[in-house]
Amino acid sequence: MWLCNIMLPFIAESLGQKIVVKEGWISGLVEKMVQNQYRNKITLAICFPASESLGFQKGDNSLFVKDKAEGIDYYIFREDTNHPENYDTAMEEALGAIFRDFNPDILHIFGTEYPHTLAAVRAFNQPDKTLIGIQGLCSAIAEVYMADLPISVQKKKTFRDILKKDGLLEQQTKFAKRGEYEREALSLVHHVTGRTDFDKEMTQKLAPNATYHFMNETLRREFYSDTWDIDKIEHFSLFLSQGNYPIKGLHYVLDILPEIVEKYEETVLYVAGDVITANSSLKDKIKISGYGKYLLNQIKKNKLQDHIKFVGRLHSDRMCARFLKTHVFLCPSAIENSPNSVGEAMLLGVPVVAADVGGIHNLLTNGKDGLLYAKDKPKQLKDAILRIFEDDKLAMAMSSHAREHALKTHNSIQNYHTLLDIYFEICTGRKRE
Repeated sequence: MWLCNIMLPFIAESLGQKIVVKEGWISGLVEKMVQNQYRNKITLAICFPASESLGFQKGDNSLFVKDKAEGIDYYIFREDTNHPENYDTAMEEALGAIFRDFNPDILHIFGTEYPHTLAAVRAFNQPDKTLIGIQGLCSAIAEVYMADLPISVQKKKTFRDILKKDGLLEQQTKFAKRGEYEREALSLVHHVTGRTDFDKEMTQKLAPNATYHFMNETLRREFYSDTWDIDKIEHFSLFLSQGNYPIKGLHYVLDILPEIVEKYEETVLYVAGDVITANSSLKDKIKISGYGKYLLNQIKKNKLQDHIKFVGRLHSDRMCARFLKTHVFLCPSAIENSPNSVGEAMLLGVPVVAADVGGIHNLLTNGKDGLLYAKDKPKQLKDAILRIFEDDKLAMAMSSHAREHALKTHNSIQNYHTLLDIYFEICTGRKRE
């Protein structure tokens, strides 16, 4: 049984629900599982959380909803995913009922970001048959959440922040609380998957009783076929896959963008994800967060209105198209494990400039596949961007090397068989020959 943070796209399509643009690598893996389930004699079921309104009738006291999509059983249980800092013991009862219904040999939990991970570990209560896949790590995020923002900005609250009790300091506290659930869940299991030096080191600290299994990620299929072409790009364009909260580092880019614009006035920064700087209507003004307000002030102060475009959440086809038009993809995060966005950019051959944090150095070779810079050195970020802007031969060489590297890292067949090997080892206690 897989426990996922979100409703996977193929299930959402079967229900006519909006597809969530997150954790796309699981979609790449589930395709292999569906295609090969009879050959490998694996019966897969998937469970995931949802609000009261999805699948549950009003006044319905059932513990879960069960249905089928593409031949795969799936289960929906209740969780307040808008407030993941709160632990609800009712999830243990619901997940326990789901596990009794399906009776899995292995529970594979994707991610530690939500309290349902701890609830599932407790409810299943078979540490030797439980596997947790490391995605992001809340405890690590909490430590660097402010990402060098000025103290005055950290303390600043908008009407929205006060009303929702969700200013930056509260957000950091919530991540720390989620980190507590994460620590307990990891301490209780005997198997963990990861793929970077960063998550291996964290596993040794947080899951001292667990065997660490190396497994790379398979990304969405749209990113395996197209290839970046310097003759078809929007020159002097930058792309950031999200800037929703401080650790994603949009403010770092806004600090150095004026100097780039001064040299190349055609420069445009595209930002995907939630548009937290929206300010055109009264509703927008009421809903804007403290961090969104700070970004908006940066944009206005530096007269960047014509040099930044927020493109909203993009499904895989539009995301791919945006990548292919991009001159340089940016990952200026304060912390990352192995960001899918960097992997997707590399698969397409888009030149990458990324902060040398977490496990990013395991994805690309600095100077060959892309450029890494020290997170606390904004001048290095600026210089790396300009270096690619001004050297087409370098950009094309990096593009070729990045794609070659990423096709190995994100090889869907190899990664699928690695997972089967891990499952075999968990079930039998020995490695497959």
